Amino acid sequence: MTDPRPASSPEPAAAPVLAILLLALAAFASGVSLRVADPLLPHLAGEFGVPLGTASYVVTVFSIAYGLSQLVFGPLGDRYGKYRVVAWASLASALTSALCGLAPNLPTLLVARLLTGATAAAIIPLSMAWIGDVVPYATRQPVIARFLLGQILGLSAGVLLGGFAADHLGRHSPFLAIAATFLLVGGALLALDRRLPPQARQTTRASGPALQRTVAEFSAVLSTPWARTVLLTVFLEGAFLYGPFAFIASHLHHEFGLSLSSAGSLVMLFGLGGVLFAATSQLMVRRLGEAGMTAWGAGVLSLSLLLVAAGPRWWWAVPGCFLAGLGFYMLHNTLQTNATQMAPERRGAAVSAFASLFFIGQSVGVWVSSLLIAVTGTGVVIGLGALGVLAVGANFSRLRAQRVG
Repeated sequence: MTDPRPASSPEPAAAPVLAILLLALAAFASGVSLRVADPLLPHLAGEFGVPLGTASYVVTVFSIAYGLSQLVFGPLGDRYGKYRVVAWASLASALTSALCGLAPNLPTLLVARLLTGATAAAIIPLSMAWIGDVVPYATRQPVIARFLLGQILGLSAGVLLGGFAADHLGRHSPFLAIAATFLLVGGALLALDRRLPPQARQTTRASGPALQRTVAEFSAVLSTPWARTVLLTVFLEGAFLYGPFAFIASHLHHEFGLSLSSAGSLVMLFGLGGVLFAATSQLMVRRLGEAGMTAWGAGVLSLSLLLVAAGPRWWWAVPGCFLAGLGFYMLHNTLQTNATQMAPERRGAAVSAFASLFFIGQSVGVWVSSLLIAVTGTGVVIGLGALGVLAVGANFSRLRAQRVG
């Protein structure tokens, strides 16, 4: 793997272990919040008397707010300190998640989910940008992979918690549990921020109107051709994967009669595949390189989605969901690592732009999938997503190989 860092750039100091652990816990809460609504969709549709596609708006509005809010948090992290902004965003997410738990009807729940997406938006991208500040590029991908264990486990726990709540607890309890988690982690992050070494609390001084500075930051990122390639790739990845992915639990529930908690447990295997990636990422990066990681990751991910979509029995989803997690993180972690080095001098804005387009892609994917499901059913939509991620990953692998060559 080549290191695109300019030769004159100083190497950052080693990252404090406790600091990364707390960021991983914040990413866990964010991951739970992101996916907890997926298995709740049939329950919400029945409770509020709306079609499944309408109920899916609780996923869509979260993703839209999450994506658009990156445009604010990236420059804020650069200006006031990435770690500190993550801490305050976690505390704000505790409040907005509690509002989700207390929402009495669907319109109120949609507003609360919109606010939660906005407040949780800072956590993962600014955490990765902060890691980019303190970890050298040559060793960064395995560190990011270990940090992402928090998000991986959170995504799995969110699906499991949502499915269990749909069958046994009702829709209020999972959001209140998420709020409590955000509150505890946010307090710990804020306390640790005061004890971080100076190089881990760096900020960027800027002058001029805030809007003008923000536009200048993102314009500078977009002026780089490779940054545009990475950003377009992650947008399409989000659309083709997470649009159909939001309906996997519903697919297993409707096609095979599985309870929502059982369907959620199967989807949780996605996270175990991600854990396998995190444990073996250093070896895989060394053996495959970035181009190989994206090519193999896209291939494994596409095959796994086809197993879920076309499987004649529910248990086909067991290897399907597990392999989906492995393939996704092989592809996405490579894109994330490239995002941390797209514009080192504007890393907060660069990684936030990356996350913004990823989640805008998700929201577009969920919206399009909800329209197609009414006509084609869930199996066809998941199958189309498989073909889409294969094309996206293969194209990026080709471009990455050309760049190295």
